Amino acid sequence: MKRLAALALAAVAAFSIITGCSSSKGNGADSDKVVIGIDDKFAPMGFRDDNNEIVGFDIDLAKAAAEKMGKTAEFQPIDWSTKESELNSGRIDLIWNGYTITDERKEKVLFTKPYLANAQVVVTLAKSNFSKLDDLTGKEVGLQSLSSAADALDASPLKASVKRVTEYPDNVLALNDLKIGRIDAVIIDEVVIDYYMSQDKDSFKLLDESLAPEQYGVGVKKGNEALLEKLQTALDEMNQDGTAAEISKKWFGEDKVLK
Repeated sequence: MKRLAALALAAVAAFSIITGCSSSKGNGADSDKVVIGIDDKFAPMGFRDDNNEIVGFDIDLAKAAAEKMGKTAEFQPIDWSTKESELNSGRIDLIWNGYTITDERKEKVLFTKPYLANAQVVVTLAKSNFSKLDDLTGKEVGLQSLSSAADALDASPLKASVKRVTEYPDNVLALNDLKIGRIDAVIIDEVVIDYYMSQDKDSFKLLDESLAPEQYGVGVKKGNEALLEKLQTALDEMNQDGTAAEISKKWFGEDKVLK
C-alpha cells in the first residue's frame, strides 16, 4: 500500500508540474500577454533610453496594438540573428522591431500587412570624399549580421567591388567602427540612420544612391493565424482612429505609417 500511495503522490506531483508549466507559457492569441522579440539597439524603432527603459516607435505601436487586443505587451531583447528560431521555439510570440518583409522570411514566418516604408542606404563619415556607390570600390563596409542590409548588399553589384564586408551584432557597433575609421561605410536602415543623424548632425552623411526599398511588417509564428488576425485587426483600427499617426508624429515628426 505504501508503494502504491507513493506512486500516486508522484503522479499527482508530475501532473501538477506539467500543467503548471503549460499554463505559464500559453502566450499568443488566447493569453493575456504577448511576448515581443526586439533588438534593443535599433533606434528609433526599439532601443534603451538614458534610464535603460525600452522605448521607440515600434514599442509604442506594439503597446497600443496589444491594448486593443486586450493584452499586455512584454518586450524580450533577443539576438537578432536568431529571431526566427526564437519565434518558432515559442519563446516569443512576435518579431516586431524594424522587421523587413522578404520572400525568404515569408517562408519562415507569417507577416502582417506592411506598416512602414524603409530603404537600405549607405552612410559614411561627413568628412569623407564618398558621394556615390562606385566610390566604395576597394573599400571596407559594415552592416548588421543577418539583417536586410546584408540581403540588399548581396543583391547589389557593390558586393563584388568592395574590399571586405564586416558583420556586426548591431548597428551601434558598426557606426562606432565607422567613426573611428575601422571601416569606410555602413549599410543601414534609412529610418535608423535618419534618427542618429538627427542626434549627431556633424558625424555622418548619406550617399546619393540607396541600395533597396523595403517595408516593415510584424512576424508571427506559422500556424498561429488566430494571433495574426487579431493583431492585424488592431493595426487596422489604429490606422482608422489615428492612433498610429499620432505615434508616428511623436517619433518621426510626420505620419509615415502605411495605410
